[in-house]
Amino acid sequence: MPLPAIPPRCACGGLLRPGVVWFGEPLPFETLQAALEEARSCDLLLVVGTSAVVYPAVGVAHAAVEAGHPVIEINPDETPLTPHATVSLRGRAGEILPRICTP
Repeated sequence: MPLPAIPPRCACGGLLRPGVVWFGEPLPFETLQAALEEARSCDLLLVVGTSAVVYPAVGVAHAAVEAGHPVIEINPDETPLTPHATVSLRGRAGEILPRICTP
């Protein structure tokens, strides 16, 4: 059996694209605005596994902080967001999330 093409292609011959934003690409404006609005009105924001240095995405966490909402950062290392987080948990997301999400 032949190996699949990398990157994968659509039946039309075009490249298949996952629903992600690659480095150097802008976030869709509407998506960013919706995320900022949600962060300003959330009860709690989880920030998981990010360096917290890539803008404008890190601005979502800062919007929650500025609105006075609790922010929990989960990351193996300290980030520029750490001093602003309500709680900062050190470790891998795959280990910490199951522990905090288990009733």
